[in-house]
Amino acid sequence: MAEIKEINMFSGNENEESQGSIMVPFDDLDSISEDSPNTVDELAMELATIQQSAKRIAVIGSRNLAITHQQIIETLVTALAQQGNTIITSGGSSGTNAAAIRGAMKANPKKLKVILPQTIGQQPSDVQDQLIGVPNIVEHPDRAMMTLADASRICNREIIDDCNQLICFLSHTSKTLHGAIEYAEEGHKVITTFYLD
Repeated sequence: MAEIKEINMFSGNENEESQGSIMVPFDDLDSISEDSPNTVDELAMELATIQQSAKRIAVIGSRNLAITHQQIIETLVTALAQQGNTIITSGGSSGTNAAAIRGAMKANPKKLKVILPQTIGQQPSDVQDQLIGVPNIVEHPDRAMMTLADASRICNREIIDDCNQLICFLSHTSKTLHGAIEYAEEGHKVITTFYLD
């Protein structure tokens, strides 16, 4: 049986005995350990980020998306860029990144930053074509010898480090993207996830 602590709601009143009290189980009282993060500070940081007029918003996600999902992402990113937000994403011939690039380019190319996992030359020709006219592209020739999967994992972390807020489109089985979300949580980013399955 849980230990019970009596909390008198009318402390200091002459009629304490007649006023009554509440019985609260100790198990129901919140406890904060010394190594717990300062939740108030985290909430304050998140609130400040949400209230900023212009944010740095990372948009990452699955490559395998239906056309309708790509259109939704493109429309969302267009609206975010028109509001003055900077959109940060990676290259992609289809899916989330490609839709984000199209949306930002429609609204304001200067508000788009594309961070590639490797170099432009290592991207497929259709991705290279899509990147024509993008004014702010970050390449990583130092990752040229890595597998694309490893370079992409590092790239996602770099994108998240550069943002205030993360928007991620994924399925429940996307291990790499779940890892990116966990990394964003550790960095106390504001996170919005859209599950596609």
